[in-house]
Amino acid sequence: MLYGIAATIILLVAALAAALNYAIIFPRLPFRGPLPPLTAREQDLGRRLRGHVEAVASKPHSVRYYANLEKSALYIERTLASFGFDPRSQRYDVEGKSVRNIEVVLEPDGGGAAKGTYVFGAHYDSPDDTPGANDNGTGVAALLELARLLAEQPPAARTHRLRLVFFVNEEQPYSWTEAMGSWRYARSLSEAGEKVVGMAALETIGYFSDKRGSQSFPSPFGLIYPDTGNFIAFVGLPGSRRFLGRTLRCFRRSVAFPAIGGVAPAFIDGVALSDHWSFHQFGYPAFMITDTAPYRNPYYHRLNDTPANVDYESLARVTAGLDAVIRFLIGAKT
Repeated sequence: MLYGIAATIILLVAALAAALNYAIIFPRLPFRGPLPPLTAREQDLGRRLRGHVEAVASKPHSVRYYANLEKSALYIERTLASFGFDPRSQRYDVEGKSVRNIEVVLEPDGGGAAKGTYVFGAHYDSPDDTPGANDNGTGVAALLELARLLAEQPPAARTHRLRLVFFVNEEQPYSWTEAMGSWRYARSLSEAGEKVVGMAALETIGYFSDKRGSQSFPSPFGLIYPDTGNFIAFVGLPGSRRFLGRTLRCFRRSVAFPAIGGVAPAFIDGVALSDHWSFHQFGYPAFMITDTAPYRNPYYHRLNDTPANVDYESLARVTAGLDAVIRFLIGAKT
């Protein structure tokens, strides 16, 4: 009987070790010490990002605050048009109101067949009665700037299709339902048979702290990852490990900013709290890029989630790194 108990314990330990090996990607921070001064490009990015956050997320904007939601959507569309894009809408009705996802698409060079599609997205609705400056004005602002950078300096070669999408209705009461903008969008890609090789959601990416103890995690990840909230996190659902790891490695090569990554099932608190969940439902590799929101930010889902409480310098560094990531992905041979 003792042999049986010992064997069971060994199997459980082995299973736990295998699960942690799968889940934990780059737990250590490769960049330590003071951050380098912002480059002129990053300083300009910071100013532009602030302007977008203030325009999109100074007041509550959701179906409940429909007029403000519409103003945010119109700002996104006008801004994309100013960059030379022709933004497209995916409309549907919720509670008797017309809402929409907004997208721009970059096709491969020369009109050739795409080797696959990458989707980078951010939701533009705010939670409850909050302005939602960090959640998720920061994601929207970064995605707008990524569109501008790609328009001003198109990648030298594009082998993959890129979809930049601004989603509606990520927040409650629509989270994890078919009323989510990202769920409607992912379903449309699935029905069209589009080969989505990876999706990344930009989700609350503007709060950082150098104080020890400023960062927490759901159990057991607090035993592994750092307790200082000065990093950006790449958090994936099962099936996204390869895509997440490839993206995170590129980010780390491209910008001097701490970054970690990991994969965990949706029942772990917080892991599925963004639009990547919708894409996971349709079998696509998907993860979110986040400052970890409630595990760090004292303003999360509160009335003081305002533009004044966003760290625009760090947001600029993250955006610059993501620009390099996207250029790498859509120009890759495989």
